[in-house]
Parts: sequence; structure tokens; C-alpha cells
Amino acid sequence: MLKHITCLYGNDGLLPARWQLRYSGKSLGEQLLSSPTLLWLGPRLGLDTHTAMELLCLIGAALSLAATLVEALRDSVVFFCLWALYLSMYQVGQVFLYFQWDNLLLETGFLCILVAPLTLIRGSRGVRAHDRVTFWLIRWLLFRLMFASGVVKLTSRCPTWWGLTALTYHYETQCIPTPLAWFALQLPVWWHKFSVVGTFIIEIAAPLLFFSPLRRLRLGAFYLQVLLQVLIILTGNYNFFNLLTLALCLSLLDDQHVHFCLKISLNNKVSFTFHQFNQFLKTVTIPSIWIGVLSLTWEMVTAMFRCACVSGFLKRFWGTLQWTVFAAATVAMFTISLVPFSYIEFDSHARLWPGVRQAYDMVDRYQLVNSYGLFRRMTGVSGRPEVVIEGSNDGVSWTEIEFMYKPGNLSAAPAVLTPHQPRLDWQMWFAALGDQTQAPWFTSLIYSLLQGKRDVIELIQTDVSQYPFYQQPPTYLRAHRYRYWFTEPKADGSYPKRWWRRVYDEEFYPKVHLGSTFLESMLNQHGLKDKSPPRRMPNTTVAQAVRWVRSQVRGVPTHILIWTLIASSVTLCLLQGLQNRNKHTERTPLTYMAAGNDHTDNVPDDSSDHCGKSDEQQAAKGEEEEKKEDGQDSEDEVEEGGGEEKEDTVDDEED
Repeated sequence: MLKHITCLYGNDGLLPARWQLRYSGKSLGEQLLSSPTLLWLGPRLGLDTHTAMELLCLIGAALSLAATLVEALRDSVVFFCLWALYLSMYQVGQVFLYFQWDNLLLETGFLCILVAPLTLIRGSRGVRAHDRVTFWLIRWLLFRLMFASGVVKLTSRCPTWWGLTALTYHYETQCIPTPLAWFALQLPVWWHKFSVVGTFIIEIAAPLLFFSPLRRLRLGAFYLQVLLQVLIILTGNYNFFNLLTLALCLSLLDDQHVHFCLKISLNNKVSFTFHQFNQFLKTVTIPSIWIGVLSLTWEMVTAMFRCACVSGFLKRFWGTLQWTVFAAATVAMFTISLVPFSYIEFDSHARLWPGVRQAYDMVDRYQLVNSYGLFRRMTGVSGRPEVVIEGSNDGVSWTEIEFMYKPGNLSAAPAVLTPHQPRLDWQMWFAALGDQTQAPWFTSLIYSLLQGKRDVIELIQTDVSQYPFYQQPPTYLRAHRYRYWFTEPKADGSYPKRWWRRVYDEEFYPKVHLGSTFLESMLNQHGLKDKSPPRRMPNTTVAQAVRWVRSQVRGVPTHILIWTLIASSVTLCLLQGLQNRNKHTERTPLTYMAAGNDHTDNVPDDSSDHCGKSDEQQAAKGEEEEKKEDGQDSEDEVEEGGGEEKEDTVDDEED
């Protein structure tokens, strides 16, 4: 987000964030209640809104990197800070931050506050009796995410999902496909139908196994989820969403591994009707909630039993107190999560106790729980819609403006971006599905490009020299909608030179220039003309530091910057692991050497003593020394074994 803030939310950005924070004279507490964001503190630090957003991003990135490298910082306090920072950004992010994975990240972040230990406060990372209770919420979140994502595909009545043909369109119509998507689309139709059946099994049937008491079933469900997420990563750029889902899948694992094999049969289409599926949904929604209740109850009872078995009154009392607090928090989170979960079936939602819905409404602003359901309907059945912006200086000859990531140039290969999400490119995909009146920000984009705002140009091309009008803003702009398809292999089996083919569809945005009647009317209609006086750029030390960091990463493609940070973090973690391993391996030989040394080590060697001895005497002496060393080594091993047993005993007492 750091590189997007100035472009999207700066004073010259598409949707300035300061429009979302109107200072009406309320107290700080009232402001935080109305809109829970730390950006209210910006003026107190001498920062404007978008500079404060950049500061929050830098703090969040630093905390995340530190927690990755330092085990002690993987703490509830750190996760609370990360959650509060992202929530602060979400509150002013508007349409560019309103994706389901943003909600998922916020909900997961809040659950991490409950799951992570309080190392910075308690100073101990020992296992707590209530850990399995709070950790269960991760599994419940994964269930809601996957089950709802599968159910909505059928409740939407989309003919492509019901006809098992959705994947014959998906690979080329998704927002930003990868190069492998082109090859996946060339697979036979029967394979695509087989894949749709597999998707339904993985997203609807397999999640019910998350709460199975049989670990083989849970681990089988885990492998199925991993398979689905890996395939999505290979064929589409869905930023951090699939990686986050894989992290949630870890809640299904234990310390052992199993191998799971699943055989699937294939039909040409779904063999049940919508009415039958709706009846199934009515039948299974409430029981699935009760399965969750029973599973959570079991975890709570076993955790309470572990608390009761702890020796020592104070330890037992402290453990029971922790269990009470965290069990209550877990029950509360589970209860309010029933509201968005039951959206998948109207009758089940209506049967919820009104108090549960009231509790959900009270905390809705904090994004603690959310509803999910990806790929509800398959778009682009008649071709992938794509908006192409064109610019001109004379109104006669037009030049297409190419984006870095989204499809446009027919010869450009699809990009590989994970885990980066180019927010503008994603919104361009959504804009192409409707008309320009449904995307007010598009008018702001046209207006900014006509003005030649560099911050907005960098959203389209990080290297502004690749932007066709970087020397002089275009006089005219317009936008057309095209229908795109992946090309197909030639008859001889060779690959085509182009990745895409397209046909013209219709005009999306008419030809406009600065001051044109249509442009002015759209700006006024959507309130996109900022009439407030320009603000002086803050010059505090913090603001200068933030601007310096911004200047260092300016011009670097965001996905390359993210990959560099990830690679650096992984390298540092590996070096830490190797260093710890070397310390462990060096400690044992040093112990043996110290035990094998005696007082003769300090006596100078006299070669004449050895020269006068026979070979038999030297051999006999060597055998005696070997026996002595073997005996000493045996004693050392016994001592080390006793030390390990002692350490294990201490660990058991701490647990």
C-alpha cells in the first residue's frame, strides 16, 4: 500500500483521503467512535492525511518484518498494533480497499490477537490451557470462508456454474491472469468440467470435515484446500488472498502427516435442481452451526480440564482465570460470526436471535467478522470486457494508454504479481463490467490524466517514461470498451505470437478535455472537485522522514519491491536457523573435548620418550587410552541425557 497512497489518497490522488476525515470540532474520543482510525492523530503530529497514512504503512511494515525475524515479537500486542494500523487504512480506503481479502485480513488479524501469546507482558511463550479454544476460531473462519464461497456459486443461479462450464471462461476473464492461465484454458472441456466438480467438493463438502474428530479426515480436507489454493495462485494474481487462506489452513494440521487420496466421478452437468439445492442448504446451514457449537464446546471442556489438572493453587487459579476470559471472547466472536455466515440462507438468518444481530451491528465498524463468497457469478461469458483509454493532442490521432498489469496490449504476456495487488488495475476490471456512471473514480482518473498529475501517472506506469504523454498531458481523452479473448494454438500446434485477440464493443467514456461540459458535470455530480484551499505541505521531522522513504522506493515496481522484501526476510530467517544449528552442533564436541582433557595436557611433549618405546608398548598404551576415552564419553552421554530429561521436566512444569 505504501507506493499507492500518494497516487490514490494524496492531495493530487484519485480519491484524496482527507475528504473522509472532516474535522468538525468533536473530541478525539468522539472521532474514534464515529470512524475508528489512527489518522485522527495526524494533525497532532503535524502531518497531513496521506503522509500520516504513509507513516502507518511504514510502522506496519517494520512491525511485520520485526515479528518475522524476532520470535518474541510474535505477540498479541504486536498483532493488535498491526490490526489497528490496517483498520485505520481501511476506514479511509474507499473503493480501493473494499475487497473481500481486506476484510479477511482484518478478521484474521483480530483473531491473531486472541491466539498469540502475551510474550512482551508475561515474558513466557509456554503453552496455555486456553490456546486450543482461541485457535479453534481460525478453523471456524476457514470454514465460513470456504463453505460460503462454494455455496454462493450455486445460489447465484449462474448457468456456467450449474452447467459445469465456468472454468472454460474463468482463466481469460479473471482480473489479472498469469501466463499459465493461457495454457490452462487450452485444456479439454471435460477437464474444465471435472475441475468445477472438484471445486464444489473442495469448497462445499470438504469444509464439513474441518471439525471431524478423525484427524485423517481433517488432514485430507487440508490437502484438498492446499491443492485448490496452489492452482489458483498458478493461474491468477489474487495478491495475498490465497497465501492468507493457506495460512488459515494450518489450523487443520497437527504434528504428524498422512497421505490422502480422493477419487471423483464426473457428470456433464449438475444433477440436482436449484430448489433441491436450496432445500439442502436449509437442511445443512443450521446443523453446520450446531457442529461448530459442539466442536467449540469440546475444545472449551478439554481446556478447562487441563486447567483443573495443573498442580499448585495459584497456577490453577491463574490458568482458570485466563480460560474464563479467552473462552468468553471466543464464544462472543463465534456468536457474532453467525450473522454474516447465515447470509447464505435467508430462513436460517431470520431464525437468529435478535440480540445476536444487535451485537453484530455494534461491532460492525471494526470489521471483526465478515461475510464471504468469491466468484459468485462468472463474468465475461461473451468475452472479457476491458476498458482502453486513449489520448490525443489534436483530436484526430489517438494513442492507447497501456497499464502495467491489466490486459491491454495484445502482444504483452500476462503479469505475475502475487502477493501484490495493483488496486487501480483491479478497479478497471470492475469498471468494465458496468458503465462509467457506476465508477465515479474513473472520472477522477480522466481529470487527473488531463491535468498531467505525476502521482496518478505512476499508478499506470511506475516508469513514467513509458507513459506516452509524460512530457505533455494529452489535450483529449476518451475510453472504449473491447472484448478480449485468449488466442488459441495454431492448427500445426505452434504457439501464436500474440497472447490476446479483441473486438470493439462500444464507447465507454466520450471524448473530453479540460473544461468540457460533460467532464464538469460528472465532476460536480460525484463531488470530485475539491473546493477547499490548498494545504501547506508539513515540514516536521516525521514528515521529512516519510518523504525520504517515499523518494527511495519511487520508480521501483511494487511487485519487485515486495518480492525483494520477502526474499530478504526469508534469507535472514534461514541465516538465523543455520546459526542456531551451528551453535547446537558446536556445543557437543566442545563438551566432549573438555571432558577428555586431563592434567597431562599441560606437560610439554618429549619425543625421546616415544622413540625409545617398542611398537607393542605404544599399541598397548593406545588401547588403554581408547578405553579411557570411551568410558569418559559414556559418562558424558549419561550426563547430557540427564540434562535433557531435566530440561524436559522443566518444560512440562511450565506447560
